[in-house]
Amino acid sequence: MRRFTPSYGCRRGFTLVELVIAMVVISIALSGVLMVMNYTTAHSADPMIQHQAVAIAEAYLEEILLKPYADPDGVDGEGSRTFFDDVDDYDGLSDAGARDQSGTAIAGLGNYTVNVSVQPATVNGVAMLRAQVSVGMPDGGTMVLSGYRANY
Repeated sequence: MRRFTPSYGCRRGFTLVELVIAMVVISIALSGVLMVMNYTTAHSADPMIQHQAVAIAEAYLEEILLKPYADPDGVDGEGSRTFFDDVDDYDGLSDAGARDQSGTAIAGLGNYTVNVSVQPATVNGVAMLRAQVSVGMPDGGTMVLSGYRANY
């Protein structure tokens, strides 16, 4: 009867070089995945910030465009936002932090800046006022919305 003796050539396993190469490949792949996760986590709040900026700009623009085209009392340039009574009064309005119509700061929106510009414009031969609201976001971006008010 013949005995079976395994030879070293038939043994299976990894060499040290193969293990080192496998570790390098896995670490490169893992670092790529971790960089993507880090980027995603760091920018996960961006859509919320942009949505808040749009909501602020829409609120200001709606407030402005609901006012009359011409000054009803004939006095232009009322000193406080609570007394603004026509679209043109909002020209040059600048708020550090979003504020409501009475000028009270809105909690949680203090990192936004709002600037309003109202300029005459002509659209298809019709005289209008163009109101532009620029909202500066905490991340450095700017959201700009514009609207037109005609004298009708």
